[in-house]
Amino acid sequence: MGVSKINFSPEELTRYHRQIIYPDWGIEGQNRIKSATVFIAGAGGLGSPVLIYLTVAGVGRLRICDNGTVELSNLNRQILYTDKDVNQLKVIIARNYLKQLNPNVEVEFFSKTISPDTVEELVGDADIIVDCLDNFETRYCLNEYAVKRKLPFVHAGIEGLAGQLTFIHHPYTPCLRCIIPFAPPPKLFPVVGVTPGILGCLEANEVLKYLTGIGSNLKGILLIWNGNDTEFYRIEIAKDPNCPVCKTT
Repeated sequence: MGVSKINFSPEELTRYHRQIIYPDWGIEGQNRIKSATVFIAGAGGLGSPVLIYLTVAGVGRLRICDNGTVELSNLNRQILYTDKDVNQLKVIIARNYLKQLNPNVEVEFFSKTISPDTVEELVGDADIIVDCLDNFETRYCLNEYAVKRKLPFVHAGIEGLAGQLTFIHHPYTPCLRCIIPFAPPPKLFPVVGVTPGILGCLEANEVLKYLTGIGSNLKGILLIWNGNDTEFYRIEIAKDPNCPVCKTT
């Protein structure tokens, strides 16, 4: 990731003051995130908190991809939207809301399907990919592209009051196919709104840590959240030597 020196306006220095004074962050960390481009796949339950917190943190450019429209049944968890947004394109509503939160952030949006034919165009020059999806076919597509390009890839998945999170970065970590070799069968799964809220915030945290160089990412670790008992579990994960994605790159 290339980082150029950026001059911040007085308004920006005031806006970001409380994170800039964090000793490990500083103006250097703020410079790094303002220089960054993040690709967010999905603007729903997970994507909403990811987009909100990356926006208010001051990430320089966000590329959002979601081909869906807002549905009434989304509103228990997709906090970017309200009743008046039903039947409208998510990416347009999201972009307008995020620009109100922080006009300093550049927001690009794509109402397209991510596929092997479109993934390169959509990810573009992003420094990191964030998986805020709800289907494994598209996740696997992004995973393969991330492995091929050696791009960091933050994965989260949720159901009910439970979720999982990991930080993938080939060739240093297992890829998504190593961790989940086969997609679970498609189904309508339950979601309590706090679950994507918690996991989405954790995804944003992984992005900000990577961009600023603070702390350590969840490399080789699958973090499991059990909301029923409010417990976190860390599971060590290893590469699959027979992974069809990893072994071809």
